[in-house]
Amino acid sequence: MQLQLSTWPEIESYLAISKALVIPIGSTEQHGPTGLIGTDALCPELIARAAGDEAGFLVAPTFDVGVAQHHMQFPGTITLRPSTMIAAIRDWADSLIHHGFRRLYWLNGHGGNIATINAAFAEVYHEKSFAAGRPTAYCMMRNWWELPGVAETCKALFSAEEGNHATPSEISLTRYLLPKTYKVAPLSPPVAASGPIHDAEDFKRRFPDGRIGSDPSRASSAAGGQIYTVAVKGLIAEFKAFEAT
Repeated sequence: MQLQLSTWPEIESYLAISKALVIPIGSTEQHGPTGLIGTDALCPELIARAAGDEAGFLVAPTFDVGVAQHHMQFPGTITLRPSTMIAAIRDWADSLIHHGFRRLYWLNGHGGNIATINAAFAEVYHEKSFAAGRPTAYCMMRNWWELPGVAETCKALFSAEEGNHATPSEISLTRYLLPKTYKVAPLSPPVAASGPIHDAEDFKRRFPDGRIGSDPSRASSAAGGQIYTVAVKGLIAEFKAFEAT
């Protein structure tokens, strides 16, 4: 069930049986020569939609632009300031809490968002502590690659060539779910260098084609299907547990 494809009476009826929903959150940033710029938003969005359809829970629109300043030397990347993203997450949370939601599960697709999302949660809880009568609501964040069973599946499929950015796992997912978008490009070296991330110019100098430690040529639709199945199952189990708390 998708919020943006529902009517307000349908959301009212949903709230009568559940106060929980999933919010996919990601980024619009480069993913190397073969990865889609929308990868970090598409992965959590498509996993969440499948899980929601199977288990009958509500999925919000995708928060699809995150903190990605370190990718800004690559055309197409869009970024938010951390302070902007915190304010936007607070507004999303406040809107949902106002309508009666009390369990907000954020399924994240971008590691660069983690600190900012947690800071936004702290703002939400701060507001509760100082606003008399504000209803109690809880936020939870889970990176899709940390859902039960996903990391083990990716390790078995790709070993050390998984890397940290523009990974074969995420590119396998988009290849499986959006096969017409699959890209092929030369990769040199096959496994990209690894190292720290600082500002955008430093990133482009260290990782000129946008990959970090990965070999996305290992990506395949079959691998994407395996990862997808495990991720959907893991999300359903974890969401149901969170909903019941």
